[in-house]
Amino acid sequence: MILVVGDVVDDIGVLPLEPVAPRSDTRSQIRMTPGGSAANTAAWLGFLGTDTRFFGKVGNDGIERHGGALREHQVDPRLVADPLLPTATIVLTLDDEADRTMYVDRAANGTLTVDEIPDDLVADVDWLHLTGYTFFDPQTRDAAIELIARAKQRGAGVSVDPSTTAFLREVTPEAFVEWTSGADLVLPNLDEARLLIGATGPFVDFDALTRMYPHVVVTLGSMGAAYVAGDVREQVASPRIQVVDTTGAGDAFTAGFLAFWVSQRDPRTALQGGIGAASRCVQQRGARP
Repeated sequence: MILVVGDVVDDIGVLPLEPVAPRSDTRSQIRMTPGGSAANTAAWLGFLGTDTRFFGKVGNDGIERHGGALREHQVDPRLVADPLLPTATIVLTLDDEADRTMYVDRAANGTLTVDEIPDDLVADVDWLHLTGYTFFDPQTRDAAIELIARAKQRGAGVSVDPSTTAFLREVTPEAFVEWTSGADLVLPNLDEARLLIGATGPFVDFDALTRMYPHVVVTLGSMGAAYVAGDVREQVASPRIQVVDTTGAGDAFTAGFLAFWVSQRDPRTALQGGIGAASRCVQQRGARP
């Protein structure tokens, strides 16, 4: 059983169908879909056949809607409702290269507390995955740190995704590494990896990352992904595909990697699983299967 904890969001994706007309109207394709980095990872894990549980917080309107969306992918949703705030919302605008800019309102996500963690949440869990957003928000940070402690007490593995360079830079990489102490695996993209180790030139010292976390997986965009742990090095390239939307690609990769890593502990197989899921994700609109 893999437990994923973190953000669940209503994504509003905006794809301009013509050059943007500032201060006027632009024809666009706009879709509202379930999202949130952690919830996306859980959905891909369930889709890939892994026993998965998700824990997060939504507005009163989100219990059935987001619970149902997760159950569609065989995920066990454990959602808490905020009595006042709505479910989090992100507006994503896509550019000509299918990359996205995000405008974030964390809303209910930002009010998750330690007291709301069910006593039995990690009782049968073999692996816990957390995203950086829960650590970056001072209101939810204690819950994330507590969950790592509970997981380690029962012998479960722990992975973390730094999630965003903007917030990682804001809180400082040193603080993030301290908060995630005890994690077995970190999954940054290349920019996040560079920020974590303070790289200023083209070379990224992966060994420096392994002094922070025992296992490191760095996603490299079109170059694939690399795994580093001690003397072990593995890299798998990405296939050439038509990219439609990069939203959720990192979440899909994480799910594909963890689905094989937790069961087999074979880095190359896990990298291939991650790249397979991410490749499928970017060929469609939206962040979930």
